[in-house]
Amino acid sequence: MTRARSPLALPASERDDDRIAEFVLDTPVMRGFVAEVQAAIAGVTSPQDACAAIEPRFAELLADSRWLPDEYQAAAPASGMGGGIGQWLLYRGDDGSLSLFSLVVPPGSETPIHDHLAWGLVGLYRGTQDEEIYAQRGGALELVEQRSLEPGDFYALIPPRDDIHRVRTTSAETSVSIHLLTNDTGCVWRHAWDTASGQARPFRSGYVNVACDDD
Repeated sequence: MTRARSPLALPASERDDDRIAEFVLDTPVMRGFVAEVQAAIAGVTSPQDACAAIEPRFAELLADSRWLPDEYQAAAPASGMGGGIGQWLLYRGDDGSLSLFSLVVPPGSETPIHDHLAWGLVGLYRGTQDEEIYAQRGGALELVEQRSLEPGDFYALIPPRDDIHRVRTTSAETSVSIHLLTNDTGCVWRHAWDTASGQARPFRSGYVNVACDDD
């Protein structure tokens, strides 16, 4: 399969070239989706254009109730994110420039305020959520938008705009969101913010089902 580098892919000096593309969920649907995404972004030069190019296929994936097995929609009580939140890796590229994963948030749980350091798309597959979007202004963290999400809703993350957020499940059932992002999100060090102080701290979410190289 031909690999297309994303516009924000890491330079060769910062990649582990011994890695191979990893289909944790290895199905025809997954392989077809990844191939279509790579083809769509190969000819674009900006994250905005790349997101626009893959939106139709991403919407189709969110609307298909059959492709994601129950095991990747399960809460993870022992995960490091707390609240039973689980991040399940489905695919990651050999150069770390693309990952697809499900984020499972049980009823009443919420993520920390966090960033992603990557552009891509996030969409709701199951349940309902509230999302709070933050921005750093004058050295402080400011809430700039709140919105409710239903299954099929999706949005683009393009740093630094819209890259800092928190989500909470509002449905009686567990919510599941699908993330297609241009880094190995669970294994890169990102930032989480303390709600009271607004101070950032190093944050790595990890994956429930796959270890990071340096674990």
